[in-house]
Amino acid sequence: MPYQFKKHFKVEEARALLPRLRRAFTTIHTARDRLLETERHLAATLEKTGGDLGGDRVATMARAMIAIHEGLNDITSRGIQIKDVDRGLVDFPHLRNGHEVFLCWELEDDDIEFWHDLDSGYPGRERL
Repeated sequence: MPYQFKKHFKVEEARALLPRLRRAFTTIHTARDRLLETERHLAATLEKTGGDLGGDRVATMARAMIAIHEGLNDITSRGIQIKDVDRGLVDFPHLRNGHEVFLCWELEDDDIEFWHDLDSGYPGRERL
């Protein structure tokens, strides 16, 4: 039977990645907040001056966007699906009784405790 996903995580393998995911989402959220704050400052400056923008604030914005991109790429390049960046909600493709499902985890969770079918999503979560 052909599977939709090339990579399937064992529960232990997914659990081993949780510290890395916590760090990645912390970096992403910090960079996002820095980006939003810098955007607000730049918008206010542009409104006042109507002129060129540049310098440290634009460089800060660029660094924040790069940090966000790198954090997201670190997660997705491993075959993990990001479902909600703000919540740190991810799905790990997994085989359960020969069927593809997702192991479901979000940043506030201590451990991976749930799974759901590919089509049911978060509302269809069941305990492992």
